[in-house]
Amino acid sequence: MSQAPGGGQAWNPEGYARHARFVSDLGGPVVELLAPTAGERILDLGCGDGALTEQLAATGADVIGVDASAPFVEAAQARGLDARLMDGGALTFEAEFDAVFSNAALHWMKYSEAMLAGVARALKPGGRFVAEAGGQGNIAAPRVAFLAALARRGIDPRAIEPWIFPSPAGFSRRLEAHGFTAEAIDLIPRPTTLPGHVASWLRTFGGPYFELVGPDEQDAFVAELVDLLEPVLCDDAGEWTLDYVRLRFRARLG
Repeated sequence: MSQAPGGGQAWNPEGYARHARFVSDLGGPVVELLAPTAGERILDLGCGDGALTEQLAATGADVIGVDASAPFVEAAQARGLDARLMDGGALTFEAEFDAVFSNAALHWMKYSEAMLAGVARALKPGGRFVAEAGGQGNIAAPRVAFLAALARRGIDPRAIEPWIFPSPAGFSRRLEAHGFTAEAIDLIPRPTTLPGHVASWLRTFGGPYFELVGPDEQDAFVAELVDLLEPVLCDDAGEWTLDYVRLRFRARLG
């Protein structure tokens, strides 16, 4: 998943598939919003391991996936996809796509102005930008837990926080500034049951925070996070449900 350079988040495709496959499994509604058709040329921005890119290609569309993670790009290429190593803030395409698609990647791109400018350049006139990402209020409980656990260690992590979770109004303004018209944009609460323990999710997605904690302290750090989160995210059967909130939109250039 594309992200800002130096963001500290490393991706392991096997671990991601094991602990976070729900991310692509829940991407059906945004694929439906895109409504890809045979012969269209589509860019999948932040394609990850290519699970949804593969679905787009199966419609007969001509799809290119890009991601800033070399392991993810290799995993997508292993599916037989045209996947390229490219940062979301440095897209090199010029007026060649009918649509740009993205799922669960834009919130890693804190430098979103460069990303939006690149998407606008990549699209043909009248092209559409369809995506879903974290929105305002997304994973609020884990974010507060990270902040609290690090504050107890005398660390202020706000400068390296890896995500941006905008409101519909705020993101609409950004889209308009780059020549887009938002045809639909919604904030969608989506409590999401994890396939396993929250500790696996924390380690999978919290890389920048873990970099602030010494290697010898990481197990204790995870244990503290779990203690903070258990009262609000774990039910009496031991099942963990995260407080996901998604921003889903369809915008058109020009």
